[in-house]
Amino acid sequence: MTALTNKVAIVAGASSGIGYATAKLFAREGAKVVVGARRHAKLNALVAEIAAAGGEAVALAGDVTEEDYAKALVDTATERFGGLDVAFNNVGILGPMGSTTEVSLSDWRNAVDTNLTSAFLGAKYQVPAMVARGGGSLIFTSTFVGHTVGFPGLATYAASKSGLIGLTQALAVEFGQQGVRVNAILPGGTDTEMYREMNTTQEARDFIVSLYPFRRIASPEEIANSVLYLASDASSFTTGSALQVEGGVSINRT
Repeated sequence: MTALTNKVAIVAGASSGIGYATAKLFAREGAKVVVGARRHAKLNALVAEIAAAGGEAVALAGDVTEEDYAKALVDTATERFGGLDVAFNNVGILGPMGSTTEVSLSDWRNAVDTNLTSAFLGAKYQVPAMVARGGGSLIFTSTFVGHTVGFPGLATYAASKSGLIGLTQALAVEFGQQGVRVNAILPGGTDTEMYREMNTTQEARDFIVSLYPFRRIASPEEIANSVLYLASDASSFTTGSALQVEGGVSINRT
């Protein structure tokens, strides 16, 4: 038996990077997966890849900042697969970079809506569906940026993503007695579209790599393995945690 046999999972932000890798891993581990993101073509390609490997998935494209879409993802899981056991809310944007005093209110709100409000909306509908199944695992993607390490020019990203840790802890104590575990992962540098958007030159990439004891960044598949741990019964006594999967960047001083 695999780690997620007979489980139903939602992966939001599944069209690339960590979400894409996690959706494929969940399917390999036996879950039926609802994959969500804005890019319909990317989601269809993911569903085809999962099906080719013998898994089962369905795509639903939409905007995670819209409440109707958050509800629709859960409705799809329930109607197609019978319920919901796991939700990985992985959507995120970098937001405006540069001096905080130059950030526009509209850019700030867009980042907060995408990185934090979308997670609240996801949880609003995912938690009741999990309670109806007797419990489940809810997972958010936060960041070490603004939690253990500060970087100049990333205040919007740090604030909006760090808010997920507070949301994680509040939900964990609110719904623990109903069998719902809530955790956040805090990835380090990972080879994703966002990472490449943030680090456009070789000099920038070399600097980032130098911050890590391993002198490398992670692959999306490495982060997905930690998400699987939180999704599975292997983490049955883990809730309210901010799991640092950041390659030691927070402690490195060499």
